[in-house]
Amino acid sequence: MRPSLRTWLKHIFLLLIAFCTATIAGVLQPFGFIEILPGVQDPQNWAEGFDLLLSLPSLYFQLLSNTSYRLVTEFETFRYGVSFSVSLLTILTAHEAGHYVACRLYRVDATLPYFLPMPPLLSPAGTLGAFIKIVSPMPSRRAVFDIGVAGPIAGFIALLPILIFGLLTMRQVTPEAAIVAAPNGLYFSDPLLTQLLAKMLNLNLDLGFFNPFLAAAWIGMLVTSLNLIPSGQLDGGHTIYSIFGERVHFWTGRIAFAAMSLISLLGWFWYSSPSGFLFAVLLAVMMRIKHPEPLDHTPLNFTRKVIAALTLVIFILCFVPFPIQVR
Repeated sequence: MRPSLRTWLKHIFLLLIAFCTATIAGVLQPFGFIEILPGVQDPQNWAEGFDLLLSLPSLYFQLLSNTSYRLVTEFETFRYGVSFSVSLLTILTAHEAGHYVACRLYRVDATLPYFLPMPPLLSPAGTLGAFIKIVSPMPSRRAVFDIGVAGPIAGFIALLPILIFGLLTMRQVTPEAAIVAAPNGLYFSDPLLTQLLAKMLNLNLDLGFFNPFLAAAWIGMLVTSLNLIPSGQLDGGHTIYSIFGERVHFWTGRIAFAAMSLISLLGWFWYSSPSGFLFAVLLAVMMRIKHPEPLDHTPLNFTRKVIAALTLVIFILCFVPFPIQVR
């Protein structure tokens, strides 16, 4: 299955649209510095709330117009937005390229990566990520494993230098300024990987500004950990299926859904954050998707089991139970 020129153009077009939406989203709060509703007061009654609701489409169009204008007229704004979008799309491209190259090595037919652009604010990152579609049977459990882990490993390798550069260029501030700078009272939990690297670089994460490289790496780690959850046809689901088989895969998907549902409820009550519910819904869908059965069920060798343990380490380094907290 070799993509035609028309197919290449279609996928490149989606990538360019994702670049534009991610660039705009990158300079908007919560990842950027441009306020979403500047000068708009909180409604004090139902009538004011209804009027604000009716005005949201025009306010949204005005926000996108003003932000786009600033991107093409202000170099610093342009640099910030492009730094975010290029960093994020590099991580996403590496992830999907890992899957795609592994598919080609095993002669498994798969599409080029589909990038999913989204209007800014509907998706804080301006994109819902990317995916490839596998359209032929898996030849073996070894192929399921290699194709499954190639994505998160490649994405993790790509995000490491971006994260390190973001930490090295992070501007430190006073405790008072850090409180004022928090966008709308939002707090982004730092994964273990970020905390370890910050300690190695002698940085205080609580006193640092969120720059575009850190923002892109944070999203990349969130995507990586989410994909490594052992459920359905997520990358973690492929890994569990290839090592332990269908029955264990069935139960790990349900355990993951139950655990994420509990985490979502705790996040709502403790931190007023509904972000976990989106992950719980995703796992509920994944739980109902049957994993394709490979043609060859030969067990994995020891080397691949060691790699599986390394992907577990990647999951631990990237996963945060409460990604976004409202303070």
